[in-house]
Amino acid sequence: MKIAFFGECMIELSGQPLQRTFGGDTLNTALYLSRLGGSRELVVSYATALGIDKISHDMMESWQAEQIDTQMVRKLENKLPGLYLVETEPNGERHIHYWRNDSAAKFYFSADYSPLEQAIDENRIDGLYISGISLAILAEESKAILITLLEKHKKNGGKLFFYNNFRSQLWTSKQAQYWYSQVLPFADIALSSEEDDRLVWGDIDVVEHYRQLGCHEVVVRQGRESCKVATRLQTLQPDYFYVVANQPERVVDPCAIGDAFAAGYLASRLDGGTGSAAAELGHQLASIVIQHPGAIIPSGAMKELM
Repeated sequence: MKIAFFGECMIELSGQPLQRTFGGDTLNTALYLSRLGGSRELVVSYATALGIDKISHDMMESWQAEQIDTQMVRKLENKLPGLYLVETEPNGERHIHYWRNDSAAKFYFSADYSPLEQAIDENRIDGLYISGISLAILAEESKAILITLLEKHKKNGGKLFFYNNFRSQLWTSKQAQYWYSQVLPFADIALSSEEDDRLVWGDIDVVEHYRQLGCHEVVVRQGRESCKVATRLQTLQPDYFYVVANQPERVVDPCAIGDAFAAGYLASRLDGGTGSAAAELGHQLASIVIQHPGAIIPSGAMKELM
């Protein structure tokens, strides 16, 4: 099964002393899914825009080393990747500072006919994964292009996976509500966090709201509490259940735990696993990732899941 991710990867500066790595919500999930998907016959592609500089080149090489296909990466002159700095307190709380206003990824659909558009027109991908951040970084015209692509992808029989990742630095709750409402009718699986749902929608029954919008399956993470899984939402007898979260021995850096959970959940579901088994794998991977610094942990740290 061929899964494409659209979004933004940035330069990450973190640690003491500062170290340079790469990260971004969709890239994190793509990378972890690629690691988990090797034994599950999943092929992962990443669609984004980078510059023609050495750092952009290094990024692509690092993705290729993780068996991520980069044919849908667009290279733009006079553009660079975004950058973020992570400050982590002793209790694990993190503060992130961004420099991304002119990030190359924002202009993916601005030039002529992107590789992702071509792949969807030619029906070359089985699944597409986007996040709230994937939408938020785009100009309004590019958001509209992406929604049109989702419609084409679904008409081709493709699956859509949506992560509700919300960043108030990028847009308002009302803006997110509008564009999430454009995406969710196409979503086969919606992955969300209770915290982000509250920021976007307020105090509502999010699973019921997603069901009414047409979503087929919803997974709501609730921090260290059990996640709520709702499957077969468009049938007469939907399934609702909770799956207990793994409790890590220590918390080093919570960065990317939601991305890791999404990768574990999708790896299992795309391999025919039940919603319960998928949530368990998601929790297992998230509990490992949170015990390491940075968005991307060494592959050896998750070897037991691969």
